[in-house]
Amino acid sequence: MEHGPAATVRVFLVDDHEIVRRGLRELLETVAEFEVVGEAGTAAEAMARIPAARPDVAIFDARLPDGSGIDVCREIRSQQPATRALILTSFDDERALSSAILAGAAGYLLKDIKGNGLIEAIKAVAAGQQLIGPADVERARRSWARETQADPRLQRLSPQEQRVLDHVAQGLTNREIGVALSLAEKTVKNYVTAVLGKLGMESRTQAAVFAVTHSVTAKPARPAPSS
Repeated sequence: MEHGPAATVRVFLVDDHEIVRRGLRELLETVAEFEVVGEAGTAAEAMARIPAARPDVAIFDARLPDGSGIDVCREIRSQQPATRALILTSFDDERALSSAILAGAAGYLLKDIKGNGLIEAIKAVAAGQQLIGPADVERARRSWARETQADPRLQRLSPQEQRVLDHVAQGLTNREIGVALSLAEKTVKNYVTAVLGKLGMESRTQAAVFAVTHSVTAKPARPAPSS
């Protein structure tokens, strides 16, 4: 939503520390065009109060006692796309930055920002500007890549289970995997069952898709050796 110079910017504050909310309110009340239309100290309160308040800008702490301010941001943005969101946090966390981008936040700010900086940020996002720039997006992409490579589910697999998963992703049957790895077909079946269990999946297809998207294998399927 764009605002002219004299328009009122309605702001909602979400932070679990009352003293932080009070400080923010006092700061924002020094700006003639700002109106603080509500506060919340928990995710549940924010979800209950923000839709009725219909703010132009909502400021979320990333970490709340009963959940994530970023998750609340995502829900509010899905319900009220006109509400712009700023994440204000003490933590320079790449995962949180990534989540904020995916949640549709217009800005990700650290709490050590100066008062004038926060005021200008609120004015900017209320006017429709995006404060998360290309450098932030690139940083988030690098974080996504690292998380994909270091998926904890992959770390649960033994080297042999990863080899079995590699062959499942290539479309080989248990018998073909057994020939390739010099294992009995029944042993391969047990490995596949173990892999599915550790990945929390029910089918070979799910495991194969996971393996391909997580770069477990990049090799083309190879024909099984003739028996």
